[in-house]
Amino acid sequence: MKNILVVGSTGQIGSELTLKLRKLYHLDHVVAGYVPGAEPHGLVLESGPSEIVDVCNARQIAQVVDHYRIDTIYNLAALLSATAERAPLRAWDIQMNGLLNLLEISREKHCALFTPSSIGSFGPQTPRDDTPQDTIQRPTSMYGITKVATELLSDYYFHKYGVDTRSVRFPGLISYTKLPGGGTTDYAVEIYYSAVRGEEFVCPIAAGTYMDMMYMPDALKAAVEIMEADPARLVHRNAFNITAMSFEPGQICEAIRQEIPDFRMRYEVDPVRQAIADSWPNRMDDSCARQEWDWKPEYDLPTMTQDMIQHLRQTFE
Repeated sequence: MKNILVVGSTGQIGSELTLKLRKLYHLDHVVAGYVPGAEPHGLVLESGPSEIVDVCNARQIAQVVDHYRIDTIYNLAALLSATAERAPLRAWDIQMNGLLNLLEISREKHCALFTPSSIGSFGPQTPRDDTPQDTIQRPTSMYGITKVATELLSDYYFHKYGVDTRSVRFPGLISYTKLPGGGTTDYAVEIYYSAVRGEEFVCPIAAGTYMDMMYMPDALKAAVEIMEADPARLVHRNAFNITAMSFEPGQICEAIRQEIPDFRMRYEVDPVRQAIADSWPNRMDDSCARQEWDWKPEYDLPTMTQDMIQHLRQTFE
């Protein structure tokens, strides 16, 4: 039975991943790590152990790892893309110095480590359509820069020290349980909330801007499956392209209108988010993930839209 620490357990991904891991590996074997001011609540708090874990405090992390005999760490501590542009030094500290702490602890204490990368690791020189697994990565945002460095450092610790590092490049993630904060793809979550509330949605991303997206259940599935994958099959490690769908704002608007016919949307483009979006691929090629660990998403745009609206209607009733 694994003993797992989720760093950043109260964030967009962490709050749902913690609960999924507890269902799979027993409640007491998954520790929810958090920082003061972002305490767990609800099921995350009630269903299993939680500890203060500041990714920039190596001693604190090591104490938790020792106390719970942790053998697997999910590192979800990060500032999202738009937020990182407003606080680049803080983003670097959390995403890079924090990662180094976790890599060193994983090396010393023989832990496996998952630290997600992102579609943001690509840049304007990257091929935009069917972006290859191995291609040029020259991002223009601090978020993207830290993600490229994350991939390289994680591979370094695997090849030099044998640390079992694994990762995926997440596309934009869409969830009904928690609003994200500061991501370029956040519009694809916010639009559903507006639709269910009967509000007009003001879209910060320009018409015709395609980006890879994924429904949260598929993202959680990928995070678990990559860490369970047979290492003998893994040609790549840090990090695998994964995707489920690619769409532009008009397409998600039309998908919502199939469920809510009177939904309205207009555009007010945010230049910061748009500049980041324009530097990202339209769609990644995830064939390596499919070949090396049998990755396959379960949701597309219509099925995700139906599920999102159903759950959000229950929330707002």
